[in-house]
Amino acid sequence: MKSQQNKLWFPFILLMTIFWTSCSKDDPVPELDQEVITKVTLTFTEIDESGSKIGTALKYQASAMEGIALGGNLNIDIISGLQTGKRYLLEITAYNDIADEDITVEIQEAGAEHQLYFLGSAFVGDQSFMNYEYDDEDQNGNPIGLKGIVTVDNSLKSNTGELRLVLRHDSNKEFEEAQNPHWGNFTQAGGESDLDITFEVTF
Repeated sequence: MKSQQNKLWFPFILLMTIFWTSCSKDDPVPELDQEVITKVTLTFTEIDESGSKIGTALKYQASAMEGIALGGNLNIDIISGLQTGKRYLLEITAYNDIADEDITVEIQEAGAEHQLYFLGSAFVGDQSFMNYEYDDEDQNGNPIGLKGIVTVDNSLKSNTGELRLVLRHDSNKEFEEAQNPHWGNFTQAGGESDLDITFEVTF
């Protein structure tokens, strides 16, 4: 009697095993892209000596429908409204239009894993005319770079320059020189770049 019951159950168990195996092969768990950024906005607002905002905010944007890091049709505004001798609060936001997500929040929440660097001829080299100071920090007291102070020199050495913005992920913030916002050898601290774009700056 038991042998007959076993014979009846065996085909059923075999059928269910084949069913679940085929489902797992046909329906793999999708891998989601992390931190896809389609739009980055740089907002400059003039500040007075006390650090209070004055005047009208100036906004400049870089965007790509499929994701900035993937290249393709990349649109980048020219930064042309800054004035010499002024100090600006620079606030940076990032967005993923594909998933309708504010990536700025993700960067802030995982601040210990992210850091922005400000490079290019506008900040680095003999012809540089801008300086950046971090004005935010992660939970460990290290800089992030979503908010900072930009100072434009009184006397320009050049009427044009490049602002290269680099977002690093999983780098060692304790590495020597890593907390210098204009550190060109940022790769020495490890990690990888989530973003690397260049704006033209003109006066």
